[in-house]
Amino acid sequence: MITTLRSGSGSAQSPRSPSSQPYLSVSVTDPVKLGNGVQAYISYRVITKTNLPEYQGPEKIVIRRYSDFVWLRDRLFEKFKGIFIPPLPEKSAVEKFRFSAEFIEMRRQALDVFVNRIASHLELQQSEDLRTFLQADEEVIYLKSYSILDLIFFLVNADVFSAAQTMERLRFQETGIFKKKPTDFMQIFKDVQSKVSDVVLGKEKPVEESNPEYEKLKHYVFELENHLAEAQKHAYRLVKRHKELGQSLSDFGKAAKLLGACEGDSLGKTFSELGVKSETLSIKLQKEAHQLLMNFEEPLKDYVRAVQSIKATIAERANAFRQQCELAETIKLKEINLYDSCLLFS
Repeated sequence: MITTLRSGSGSAQSPRSPSSQPYLSVSVTDPVKLGNGVQAYISYRVITKTNLPEYQGPEKIVIRRYSDFVWLRDRLFEKFKGIFIPPLPEKSAVEKFRFSAEFIEMRRQALDVFVNRIASHLELQQSEDLRTFLQADEEVIYLKSYSILDLIFFLVNADVFSAAQTMERLRFQETGIFKKKPTDFMQIFKDVQSKVSDVVLGKEKPVEESNPEYEKLKHYVFELENHLAEAQKHAYRLVKRHKELGQSLSDFGKAAKLLGACEGDSLGKTFSELGVKSETLSIKLQKEAHQLLMNFEEPLKDYVRAVQSIKATIAERANAFRQQCELAETIKLKEINLYDSCLLFS
Protein backbone atom coordinates (compact mmCIF):
# COMPACT_ATOMS: atom_id res chain seq x y z
CA MET A 1 0.00 0.00 0.00
CA ILE A 2 1.26 3.46 -0.91
CA THR A 3 0.97 6.05 1.81
CA THR A 4 0.02 9.62 0.91
CA LEU A 5 2.00 12.13 2.94
CA ARG A 6 1.70 15.87 3.24
CA SER A 7 4.55 17.89 1.79
CA GLY A 8 5.82 19.04 5.16
CA SER A 9 6.17 15.59 6.69
CA GLY A 10 9.54 14.71 5.17
CA SER A 11 11.57 11.54 5.63
CA ALA A 12 15.02 10.83 6.98
CA GLN A 13 15.61 8.15 4.37
CA SER A 14 16.67 8.76 0.81
CA PRO A 15 13.71 8.84 -1.60
CA ARG A 16 15.33 6.11 -3.71
CA SER A 17 16.58 4.03 -0.79
CA PRO A 18 15.52 0.36 -1.14
CA SER A 19 14.69 0.19 2.57
CA SER A 20 12.29 3.16 2.52
CA GLN A 21 8.53 2.59 2.45
CA PRO A 22 6.77 3.32 -0.87
CA TYR A 23 5.15 6.73 -0.73
CA LEU A 24 3.55 9.32 -2.98
CA SER A 25 3.34 12.85 -1.60
CA VAL A 26 1.46 15.56 -3.55
CA SER A 27 0.96 19.21 -2.63
CA VAL A 28 -0.98 21.92 -4.44
CA THR A 29 0.54 25.30 -3.56
CA ASP A 30 1.22 28.88 -4.66
CA PRO A 31 -1.89 29.97 -6.59
CA VAL A 32 -1.04 32.74 -9.06
CA LYS A 33 -3.37 34.77 -11.28
CA LEU A 34 -2.35 34.82 -14.94
CA GLY A 35 -3.84 36.63 -17.92
CA ASN A 36 -6.34 39.45 -18.07
CA GLY A 37 -10.06 39.88 -18.62
CA VAL A 38 -12.08 36.83 -19.64
CA GLN A 39 -8.87 34.88 -20.27
CA ALA A 40 -7.59 35.30 -16.71
CA TYR A 41 -7.11 32.13 -14.68
CA ILE A 42 -5.34 30.79 -11.60
CA SER A 43 -2.33 28.49 -11.90
CA TYR A 44 -1.02 26.23 -9.13
CA ARG A 45 2.29 24.59 -8.35
CA VAL A 46 1.83 20.84 -7.98
CA ILE A 47 4.74 19.30 -6.10
CA THR A 48 5.18 15.53 -6.20
CA LYS A 49 7.62 13.63 -3.98
CA THR A 50 7.87 9.87 -4.36
CA ASN A 51 10.18 6.88 -4.39
CA LEU A 52 8.05 4.86 -6.80
CA PRO A 53 10.11 3.48 -9.72
CA GLU A 54 7.49 4.35 -12.36
CA TYR A 55 8.00 8.06 -11.71
CA GLN A 56 10.79 10.09 -13.31
CA GLY A 57 12.54 11.09 -10.11
CA PRO A 58 12.18 11.75 -6.38
CA GLU A 59 10.65 15.20 -6.90
CA LYS A 60 8.78 16.94 -9.69
CA ILE A 61 7.21 20.41 -9.80
CA VAL A 62 4.68 21.28 -12.51
CA ILE A 63 2.26 24.13 -13.13
CA ARG A 64 -1.41 23.24 -13.44
CA ARG A 65 -4.68 25.14 -13.75
CA TYR A 66 -8.22 24.16 -12.82
CA SER A 67 -9.03 22.79 -16.28
CA ASP A 68 -6.09 20.37 -15.94
CA PHE A 69 -7.63 18.95 -12.77
CA VAL A 70 -10.91 18.61 -14.67
CA TRP A 71 -9.03 16.72 -17.41
CA LEU A 72 -7.61 14.29 -14.83
CA ARG A 73 -10.99 13.61 -13.25
CA ASP A 74 -12.69 13.12 -16.61
CA ARG A 75 -10.02 10.66 -17.72
CA LEU A 76 -10.27 8.66 -14.51
CA PHE A 77 -14.08 8.64 -14.66
CA GLU A 78 -13.91 7.36 -18.23
CA LYS A 79 -11.36 4.61 -17.57
CA PHE A 80 -12.22 3.41 -14.04
CA LYS A 81 -15.87 2.45 -14.32
CA GLY A 82 -17.54 1.54 -11.06
CA ILE A 83 -14.89 3.24 -8.91
CA PHE A 84 -15.74 6.31 -6.86
CA ILE A 85 -13.79 9.22 -8.35
CA PRO A 86 -13.14 12.01 -5.82
CA PRO A 87 -15.08 15.22 -6.53
CA LEU A 88 -13.65 18.52 -7.68
CA PRO A 89 -14.54 21.89 -6.17
CA GLU A 90 -17.12 23.71 -8.27
CA LYS A 91 -16.39 26.76 -10.38
CA SER A 92 -17.41 30.14 -8.98
CA ALA A 93 -20.79 31.18 -10.36
CA VAL A 94 -20.14 34.85 -9.56
CA GLU A 95 -17.37 36.50 -11.56
CA LYS A 96 -16.41 39.03 -8.88
CA PHE A 97 -15.71 36.24 -6.33
CA ARG A 98 -13.69 34.16 -8.79
CA PHE A 99 -10.39 35.82 -7.92
CA SER A 100 -11.04 36.71 -4.29
CA ALA A 101 -8.32 35.59 -1.89
CA GLU A 102 -10.79 33.54 0.16
CA PHE A 103 -12.18 31.67 -2.86
CA ILE A 104 -8.71 30.98 -4.30
CA GLU A 105 -7.46 29.56 -0.99
CA MET A 106 -10.56 27.38 -0.54
CA ARG A 107 -10.17 26.03 -4.08
CA ARG A 108 -6.45 25.37 -3.53
CA GLN A 109 -7.21 23.34 -0.42
CA ALA A 110 -9.99 21.43 -2.22
CA LEU A 111 -7.72 20.65 -5.18
CA ASP A 112 -5.02 19.46 -2.79
CA VAL A 113 -7.53 17.11 -1.14
CA PHE A 114 -8.75 15.94 -4.56
CA VAL A 115 -5.36 14.92 -5.92
CA ASN A 116 -4.26 13.32 -2.63
CA ARG A 117 -7.41 11.22 -2.51
CA ILE A 118 -6.52 9.90 -5.95
CA ALA A 119 -2.88 9.35 -4.99
CA SER A 120 -3.93 7.32 -1.93
CA HIS A 121 -6.40 5.10 -3.81
CA LEU A 122 -4.97 1.63 -4.46
CA GLU A 123 -6.23 1.49 -8.07
CA LEU A 124 -6.37 5.14 -9.12
CA GLN A 125 -2.77 5.71 -8.01
CA GLN A 126 -1.67 3.25 -10.72
CA SER A 127 -3.22 5.36 -13.46
CA GLU A 128 -1.02 6.51 -16.30
CA ASP A 129 -3.10 9.68 -16.48
CA LEU A 130 -2.21 10.50 -12.87
CA ARG A 131 1.49 10.12 -13.68
CA THR A 132 1.02 12.35 -16.74
CA PHE A 133 -0.77 14.94 -14.64
CA LEU A 134 1.96 14.94 -11.97
CA GLN A 135 4.98 14.87 -14.28
CA ALA A 136 4.26 16.01 -17.84
CA ASP A 137 5.06 19.48 -19.09
CA GLU A 138 2.11 21.81 -19.57
CA GLU A 139 2.20 21.43 -23.35
CA VAL A 140 1.77 17.65 -23.07
CA ILE A 141 -1.27 18.05 -20.81
CA TYR A 142 -2.63 20.60 -23.27
CA LEU A 143 -2.29 18.21 -26.23
CA LYS A 144 -3.68 15.24 -24.28
CA SER A 145 -6.88 17.19 -23.59
CA TYR A 146 -7.72 16.82 -27.27
CA SER A 147 -8.31 13.62 -29.19
CA ILE A 148 -6.36 12.64 -32.31
CA LEU A 149 -9.43 13.52 -34.39
CA ASP A 150 -9.43 17.01 -32.89
CA LEU A 151 -5.80 17.55 -33.84
CA ILE A 152 -6.29 16.21 -37.38
CA PHE A 153 -9.34 18.41 -37.87
CA PHE A 154 -7.48 21.57 -36.88
CA LEU A 155 -4.28 20.73 -38.73
CA VAL A 156 -6.09 19.85 -41.97
CA ASN A 157 -8.23 22.99 -41.98
CA ALA A 158 -5.51 25.47 -41.02
CA ASP A 159 -1.77 25.80 -40.81
CA VAL A 160 0.01 24.79 -37.63
CA PHE A 161 0.29 28.30 -36.24
CA SER A 162 -3.34 29.29 -36.75
CA ALA A 163 -4.46 25.87 -35.49
CA ALA A 164 -2.56 26.39 -32.26
CA GLN A 165 -4.15 29.84 -31.89
CA THR A 166 -7.62 28.45 -32.53
CA MET A 167 -7.16 25.63 -30.01
CA GLU A 168 -5.83 28.10 -27.44
CA ARG A 169 -8.96 30.21 -27.83
CA LEU A 170 -11.16 27.15 -27.51
CA ARG A 171 -9.39 26.19 -24.32
CA PHE A 172 -10.79 29.27 -22.59
CA GLN A 173 -14.35 28.59 -23.74
CA GLU A 174 -16.54 26.98 -21.11
CA THR A 175 -19.55 26.21 -23.26
CA GLY A 176 -20.50 25.86 -26.91
CA ILE A 177 -20.41 23.30 -29.66
CA PHE A 178 -16.61 23.06 -29.65
CA LYS A 179 -16.75 21.72 -26.11
CA LYS A 180 -17.83 18.39 -27.59
CA LYS A 181 -15.37 16.18 -29.42
CA PRO A 182 -16.12 14.29 -32.65
CA THR A 183 -16.42 11.08 -30.64
CA ASP A 184 -19.14 12.75 -28.56
CA PHE A 185 -21.15 13.55 -31.68
CA MET A 186 -20.79 9.96 -32.89
CA GLN A 187 -22.08 8.71 -29.56
CA ILE A 188 -25.04 11.11 -29.73
CA PHE A 189 -25.83 9.83 -33.24
CA LYS A 190 -25.67 6.20 -32.06
CA ASP A 191 -27.95 6.95 -29.11
CA VAL A 192 -30.52 8.63 -31.35
CA GLN A 193 -30.28 5.76 -33.86
CA SER A 194 -30.80 3.22 -31.06
CA LYS A 195 -33.84 5.08 -29.73
CA VAL A 196 -35.38 5.30 -33.22
CA SER A 197 -34.76 1.59 -33.78
CA ASP A 198 -36.45 0.77 -30.45
CA VAL A 199 -39.53 2.78 -31.42
CA VAL A 200 -39.75 1.27 -34.93
CA LEU A 201 -39.19 -2.31 -33.79
CA GLY A 202 -41.39 -1.92 -30.73
CA LYS A 203 -38.72 -3.10 -28.32
CA GLU A 204 -39.46 -2.80 -24.64
CA LYS A 205 -36.97 -0.96 -22.51
CA PRO A 206 -35.01 -3.27 -20.20
CA VAL A 207 -36.24 -3.33 -16.65
CA GLU A 208 -34.11 -1.63 -14.04
CA GLU A 209 -31.98 -3.66 -11.70
CA SER A 210 -34.02 -5.18 -8.90
CA ASN A 211 -31.56 -5.89 -6.13
CA PRO A 212 -33.12 -5.03 -2.74
CA GLU A 213 -29.80 -4.31 -1.05
CA TYR A 214 -28.62 -2.15 -3.96
CA GLU A 215 -31.94 -0.27 -4.13
CA LYS A 216 -31.77 0.37 -0.39
CA LEU A 217 -28.24 1.76 -0.71
CA LYS A 218 -29.23 3.91 -3.67
CA HIS A 219 -32.22 5.31 -1.78
CA TYR A 220 -29.96 6.08 1.20
CA VAL A 221 -27.49 7.96 -1.04
CA PHE A 222 -30.26 10.06 -2.60
CA GLU A 223 -31.75 10.89 0.78
CA LEU A 224 -28.32 11.68 2.20
CA GLU A 225 -27.71 14.17 -0.60
CA ASN A 226 -30.96 15.98 0.21
CA HIS A 227 -30.14 16.20 3.92
CA LEU A 228 -26.57 17.33 3.32
CA ALA A 229 -27.67 19.94 0.79
CA GLU A 230 -30.19 21.31 3.28
CA ALA A 231 -27.57 21.41 6.04
CA GLN A 232 -25.16 23.16 3.68
CA LYS A 233 -27.78 25.84 2.92
CA HIS A 234 -28.22 26.53 6.64
CA ALA A 235 -24.44 26.68 7.07
CA TYR A 236 -24.22 29.18 4.20
CA ARG A 237 -26.88 31.38 5.78
CA LEU A 238 -25.12 31.23 9.15
CA VAL A 239 -21.77 32.25 7.64
CA LYS A 240 -23.42 34.99 5.61
CA ARG A 241 -25.18 36.35 8.71
CA HIS A 242 -21.89 36.50 10.64
CA LYS A 243 -20.17 38.30 7.77
CA GLU A 244 -22.97 40.83 7.36
CA LEU A 245 -23.17 41.49 11.10
CA GLY A 246 -19.40 41.91 11.26
CA GLN A 247 -19.45 44.35 8.34
CA SER A 248 -22.33 46.33 9.90
CA LEU A 249 -20.44 46.61 13.20
CA SER A 250 -17.35 47.75 11.32
CA ASP A 251 -19.31 50.48 9.53
CA PHE A 252 -21.00 51.49 12.77
CA GLY A 253 -17.64 51.64 14.54
CA LYS A 254 -16.16 53.95 11.90
CA ALA A 255 -19.21 56.21 12.08
CA ALA A 256 -19.05 56.32 15.88
CA LYS A 257 -15.37 57.26 15.83
CA LEU A 258 -16.03 60.04 13.33
CA LEU A 259 -18.88 61.31 15.49
CA GLY A 260 -16.61 61.20 18.54
CA ALA A 261 -14.06 63.35 16.76
CA CYS A 262 -16.73 66.01 16.20
CA GLU A 263 -18.09 66.12 19.76
CA GLY A 264 -16.71 67.50 23.01
CA ASP A 265 -14.20 65.83 25.29
CA SER A 266 -16.49 63.65 27.41
CA LEU A 267 -19.11 62.74 24.79
CA GLY A 268 -16.50 62.47 22.05
CA LYS A 269 -14.42 60.06 24.11
CA THR A 270 -17.49 57.89 24.72
CA PHE A 271 -18.32 57.71 21.02
CA SER A 272 -14.70 56.95 20.15
CA GLU A 273 -14.56 54.12 22.67
CA LEU A 274 -17.87 52.79 21.32
CA GLY A 275 -16.39 52.85 17.82
CA VAL A 276 -13.27 50.99 18.91
CA LYS A 277 -15.33 48.33 20.71
CA SER A 278 -17.57 47.92 17.66
CA GLU A 279 -14.60 47.45 15.33
CA THR A 280 -13.03 44.95 17.75
CA LEU A 281 -16.28 42.98 17.86
CA SER A 282 -16.48 43.21 14.06
CA ILE A 283 -13.03 41.61 13.68
CA LYS A 284 -14.04 38.84 16.09
CA LEU A 285 -17.23 38.12 14.11
CA GLN A 286 -15.32 38.07 10.82
CA LYS A 287 -12.89 35.53 12.27
CA GLU A 288 -15.78 33.41 13.53
CA ALA A 289 -17.39 33.61 10.09
CA HIS A 290 -14.17 32.37 8.49
CA GLN A 291 -13.90 29.52 10.98
CA LEU A 292 -17.52 28.54 10.32
CA LEU A 293 -16.82 28.64 6.61
CA MET A 294 -13.73 26.42 6.74
CA ASN A 295 -14.84 24.04 9.52
CA PHE A 296 -18.58 23.78 8.86
CA GLU A 297 -19.78 24.99 5.45
CA GLU A 298 -16.86 23.79 3.31
CA PRO A 299 -16.82 20.23 4.76
CA LEU A 300 -20.56 20.00 4.12
CA LYS A 301 -20.04 21.16 0.54
CA ASP A 302 -17.34 18.52 0.15
CA TYR A 303 -19.74 15.85 1.45
CA VAL A 304 -22.37 16.99 -1.06
CA ARG A 305 -19.86 16.79 -3.90
CA ALA A 306 -18.77 13.34 -2.73
CA VAL A 307 -22.36 12.08 -2.73
CA GLN A 308 -22.86 13.53 -6.21
CA SER A 309 -19.80 11.61 -7.39
CA ILE A 310 -21.24 8.45 -5.86
CA LYS A 311 -24.50 9.13 -7.73
CA ALA A 312 -22.50 9.43 -10.96
CA THR A 313 -20.97 6.01 -10.24
CA ILE A 314 -24.46 4.63 -9.60
CA ALA A 315 -25.61 6.08 -12.92
CA GLU A 316 -22.70 4.35 -14.66
CA ARG A 317 -23.73 1.06 -13.04
CA ALA A 318 -27.31 1.55 -14.23
CA ASN A 319 -26.05 2.30 -17.74
CA ALA A 320 -23.88 -0.83 -17.72
CA PHE A 321 -26.86 -2.90 -16.55
CA ARG A 322 -29.00 -1.44 -19.35
CA GLN A 323 -26.34 -2.28 -21.92
CA GLN A 324 -26.10 -5.80 -20.53
CA CYS A 325 -29.88 -6.22 -20.91
CA GLU A 326 -29.76 -4.90 -24.47
CA LEU A 327 -26.92 -7.28 -25.39
CA ALA A 328 -28.77 -10.20 -23.79
CA GLU A 329 -31.85 -9.28 -25.81
CA THR A 330 -29.78 -9.07 -28.99
CA ILE A 331 -28.26 -12.49 -28.34
CA LYS A 332 -31.71 -13.94 -27.69
CA LEU A 333 -33.03 -12.52 -30.99
CA LYS A 334 -30.04 -13.90 -32.89
CA GLU A 335 -30.54 -17.31 -31.32
CA ILE A 336 -34.20 -17.27 -32.39
CA ASN A 337 -33.25 -16.23 -35.93
CA LEU A 338 -30.59 -18.92 -36.07
CA TYR A 339 -33.09 -21.52 -34.85
CA ASP A 340 -35.63 -20.41 -37.47
CA SER A 341 -32.97 -20.57 -40.17
CA CYS A 342 -32.00 -24.08 -39.13
CA LEU A 343 -35.65 -25.18 -39.28
CA LEU A 344 -36.02 -23.60 -42.70
CA PHE A 345 -33.07 -25.48 -44.20
CA SER A 346 -33.74 -28.78 -42.42
